[in-house]
Amino acid sequence: MDPPQPANLRFLHRVSKRAPFLEQFRSLTMRSSLFSRRTIRQGAISAVGSAKMKLLFGCCVLLTLIVLASRSAAPYGGWNRYDASPRGSSLPRKGYTLLINTWKRNDLLKKSISHYASCPGLDSIHIVWSEPNPPLKSLIKFLNHAIKVNSKDGREIELRFDINKEDSLNNRFKEIKDLKSDVVFSIDDDIIFPCATVEFAFSVWQSAPDAMVGFVPRIHWVDKLNNGQDTYIYSGWWSVWWTGTYSMILSKAAFFHKKYLSMYTYEMPSSIREYVTKNRNCEDIAMSFLVANATGAPPIWVKGNIFEIGSSGISSLGGHIERRSECVNHFVGEYRGMPLVPTSVKAVDSRYTWFW
Repeated sequence: MDPPQPANLRFLHRVSKRAPFLEQFRSLTMRSSLFSRRTIRQGAISAVGSAKMKLLFGCCVLLTLIVLASRSAAPYGGWNRYDASPRGSSLPRKGYTLLINTWKRNDLLKKSISHYASCPGLDSIHIVWSEPNPPLKSLIKFLNHAIKVNSKDGREIELRFDINKEDSLNNRFKEIKDLKSDVVFSIDDDIIFPCATVEFAFSVWQSAPDAMVGFVPRIHWVDKLNNGQDTYIYSGWWSVWWTGTYSMILSKAAFFHKKYLSMYTYEMPSSIREYVTKNRNCEDIAMSFLVANATGAPPIWVKGNIFEIGSSGISSLGGHIERRSECVNHFVGEYRGMPLVPTSVKAVDSRYTWFW
């Protein structure tokens, strides 16, 4: 039997036996502390990164909302969206003539003239008047006042009514001998474009003055179901949107040289004008045929927002596409061939477009 040991020796002996356990405990404690600090540090870094991402995303959303708000906030129903004057350059010495077609819709005419009078490139306004009665003095007075109020920089814009005795769609393309400018902007009275869009289209026309430049494209297709004969189908906007191809620009919103008014009146086959008068349709297709036949080139489609301020016209009537197809085939017979040239080119004002 071992002799009894002093208390202090017994304590040291117990401690020495427990030393490995204490070392393991201390090691585990240190690891836990290190793990906790590392976890906290990683969590803090992750939280900061998440906060940065949220802040960046919030800034992007806020910037997008500011841009959209600035682009949508505009006077007169959003028609004057941007400063139409080109930055760093001066406007051309000669502008364009607004050739507007109207028929018993004086309220729409007043809105259109009041708006376009503010466009900086406008030189004069010619109203195609085919109604049985002449324009009222009150209408003329209102329009002159609207032009004076809305025109900028003290410009004097001439207003003329081109009176026609006969009611015919051909009237909108009669020759005007004393035009102040070389180009006309043909427009219907129920359509509004922002001035910046009009000025951009005008600049596109200046780069190709023989072309027809406008906002409403259409396309023709070969009729493959007609036993291989050379017949064609007129197609509307959805075909253009789906294929990205067009061959016509409708004159309801288009720039073209004034020489085409003379050619339409005196050089185009008279049978085409008679067909238009009889069927009360397709004068715009006839103009597209005339320009394509003269140039051998396609028109130019300009991207732009259209604001329709009137009710639907003849395009909303039943059988519209069929009647337009008949026009195309009749005109092909008159020209003894198809002069229209398809294209997929579109002019876009990159200054105000994020996605082209």
